[in-house]
Amino acid sequence: MKRRHEQKLVIVTISLLALLNIPIITLFKSTESIVGFPVIYIYIFSCWLASIIISYIIINHFYE
Repeated sequence: MKRRHEQKLVIVTISLLALLNIPIITLFKSTESIVGFPVIYIYIFSCWLASIIISYIIINHFYE
């Protein structure tokens, strides 16, 4: 894997750490729900799923 692709994965990791930081997560702590799920769960799992999809795209697209 090339250096720039590794750098993209590092950027994904750092952004995930920033998005899952406690002060950011507490912004979504509320009593409201979307489709029966609390907003905080939707936020955490959507960040997690987005990071998996982006990492998958980077690895498959550039791993030749």
